[in-house]
Amino acid sequence: MLVGQWRHAWSEQSWEVPAGTLEEGEEPLHCAKRELAEEAGMQAAAWESLGTARGTAATTLRYHLYLARELTRVDRAPEGYEQDMVLREVSLAEAIEEAMTGRIQHAVTVTALARAARRLGAI
Repeated sequence: MLVGQWRHAWSEQSWEVPAGTLEEGEEPLHCAKRELAEEAGMQAAAWESLGTARGTAATTLRYHLYLARELTRVDRAPEGYEQDMVLREVSLAEAIEEAMTGRIQHAVTVTALARAARRLGAI
């Protein structure tokens, strides 16, 4: 599941994996579960850590990446600023192709997709 959001800094829509910011005291896996439900309207029965990544050397941000499996639909509950978010359900192969050709440019999403594909034996 990919989410499309308008990124003002880029002046274009960006296709990304569901993601969000940790709340005070929140564990990364709990945040991933919450964001998947809020943004994509999905929940997963199985979760695997794909490790962490950093977007740039200019910040201290660390991204916790997860592979969510055995998905089922739930009610979406996007935040106010996410109301215009667009959802796209695509195969992993299609998402990897979009990452490799540049349609998906969000670096953390490209990293998450590559790690998921490797974990699943797709690359």
